[in-house]
Amino acid sequence: MDVPPRVAETAAALALRIEALPPADRRRLIAIAGPPGAGKSTLAEAVTAALVARGHGAALLPMDGFHLDNRLLEPRGLLPRKGAPESFDFDGFAATLARVRTEPRVILPVFDRARDIAIAGAAEIGPGTRLVVVEGNYLCLDEDPWRRLGPLWDHSVFLDVPMPELERRLVQRWRNHGLDPAAARARALGNDIPNARRVVERRGPVGQVIGDRGGQAGAEGG
Repeated sequence: MDVPPRVAETAAALALRIEALPPADRRRLIAIAGPPGAGKSTLAEAVTAALVARGHGAALLPMDGFHLDNRLLEPRGLLPRKGAPESFDFDGFAATLARVRTEPRVILPVFDRARDIAIAGAAEIGPGTRLVVVEGNYLCLDEDPWRRLGPLWDHSVFLDVPMPELERRLVQRWRNHGLDPAAARARALGNDIPNARRVVERRGPVGQVIGDRGGQAGAEGG
C-alpha cells in the first residue's frame, strides 16, 4: 500500500507500541478513532500492514460495515444525517466486537462506498488473527451507548486534526465525488462537520492522541 511517508512513520511507531502490549489469551482490539476526514482509514490500513509485515496475524475491522441501510434511515428521518452516531447499528457492532475478542472465526459486513450499502458476510476474521485494528469515528465517543465500547479496547488512538483542515479535506472529498464547490461545501457543512465537532467535543478517555497541527504529527498520552 502506497502511503505518505509521515503516515508510514506513524504507523510503524504505533505497530511497535501495539507489539509491547501485555500478552492476552484472546484477541486484542486496537481502536483508531477520530472525526471524519482525520485519516483514520489510511492510518488503520498502514498499521495493519505494518503488523503483518512484522509477522503478526492482524486484520482490519472498519465500523462502516455497520451503517444502517437507507431503507431504515429514511423512515427514521436520518438519511440526511447518514454517518452520524444514530445511523449505525450499535448493538450489532458491539456484539460483533465481543465475539471477535473470543471466538475463533467471525464473519463481518463490509461497507461498499460505490454502492452506498453494507454487504453482509463479506469479510472474515479467522483463528490465525490475534490483533484486530478497529477503525471508526465513534469508537471513543463519550455518549451512550458508545462509551460502553471503552472496556473492549486493549489500546485506543485518537487522531486530532484542526477543524479548518478537516473542513478543507471534507469539502475536497465531496469535490472528488463530482460535486461543484458550492454543493461540496454545503454537504460538508451540513452533515460531516457537525459530526466532526461532535467527535472532537465529546471525546472520551483514550490511550494515545496523534496530532496533526501545523503540519506536524505528534503523540501524547500513555
